[in-house]
Amino acid sequence: MPLQERPRPYPLIDADPHAGRVVRYMRSSDYAVWGGATVAGPALLYLYEKVDPTKYRFGISPALRLTGFLGFCAGFMLAYQNSSFRFMGLTENAREAALDAQELGARAKRGEPIYGETDLSEYIQGVAARNSTWSQLKLSAMPWFNLVNHNRHGVDTSKYGESSNQPS
Repeated sequence: MPLQERPRPYPLIDADPHAGRVVRYMRSSDYAVWGGATVAGPALLYLYEKVDPTKYRFGISPALRLTGFLGFCAGFMLAYQNSSFRFMGLTENAREAALDAQELGARAKRGEPIYGETDLSEYIQGVAARNSTWSQLKLSAMPWFNLVNHNRHGVDTSKYGESSNQPS
């Protein structure tokens, strides 16, 4: 089933980008958000502890480590979501569009599958695509990443110079 066309402010690069591509295409601003969220949790907890001490007998070190880990995870998901929004055409994506055209165009010229090799059947690829397409919009509720190479990405692959009839 083809993806429903929706108006978006920027061109669609990939409706269901692979997790590896999302991380590879992250910008320095995404890494800054990730780092900021990692530091913000323990910093706020330390500030709260200074304002209203709990006098916990083991100190606040275990809580600082936990909030650091939670901040790291939350920062990653926020950076991942920001990068995914650029693939989906929801935010400015000129840099990603150029990288995408270069990377996937080179794959097409070498005769490789545009979206990577897979050993999965067409049915399982479809199930994976249906489960992960647009999942980046709700990472806060249920983190779900596309870890499967499939050919259902909502774009016309002929722009990469490929002549096969792969469904988009």
